[in-house]
Amino acid sequence: MKHTTQLIVALDVDNLKEAKRLVDLLYPAVKIFKVGSQLFTACGAEAVKMINKKNAKVFLDLKYHDIPNTVKNAVSSAVELGVFMLDVHTQGAEEMLKAAVRSATDKAQELNIKKPLIIGITVLTSVNNSQITEDNVLEAAILAKNSGLDGVVCSVYEAPRVRKELGQDFLIVTPGIRPQGHASDDQARIATAKDAVEAGADFIVVGRPIVKAKDPLSVAKEISEAIT
Repeated sequence: MKHTTQLIVALDVDNLKEAKRLVDLLYPAVKIFKVGSQLFTACGAEAVKMINKKNAKVFLDLKYHDIPNTVKNAVSSAVELGVFMLDVHTQGAEEMLKAAVRSATDKAQELNIKKPLIIGITVLTSVNNSQITEDNVLEAAILAKNSGLDGVVCSVYEAPRVRKELGQDFLIVTPGIRPQGHASDDQARIATAKDAVEAGADFIVVGRPIVKAKDPLSVAKEISEAIT
């Protein structure tokens, strides 16, 4: 079966009006949007509800990392919001990760809805290559899989090893994607969309190159063409 890679646009903006403008502009060319700490802190659940109302999907990127009970309750609330995907930090260790999976499963069954994908953060792409090794990322990915998570977030540089070691069904989300010649901003381990596809990514996350562009839709379509 041919591998497919999907685009997620990061709505890294600070107000609901701008987020809605971007969703209205980009959907249905873009079907998945990431709500991270900036937008969620500013707007809370309203940002998620706005995207869901558009019939698009939400990747809730809050990188839960706390004691297991706190994460369990946060994940349960996220499931109630109807998110498509959420992430937890693998540094939270096995008990926390398993609590997140159990909570999502139980709440989804209670609501009779599909459980959201739970993705583990390995190492942030702002961390320089010289500060990490593939083994660091692979160790975190193995912990995530053994704890019942659906996949991990990792850079394009580590994705091929994760794919080889953990199989085709384990999801890989790659941030730090930049079009050729685009500024790296504060990302240290960047790559192009084409690189991500070749590395085996299931999802790529693109923020500023699209949301800060003069023509966001044109850039989004260009990136979508590169991954299909």
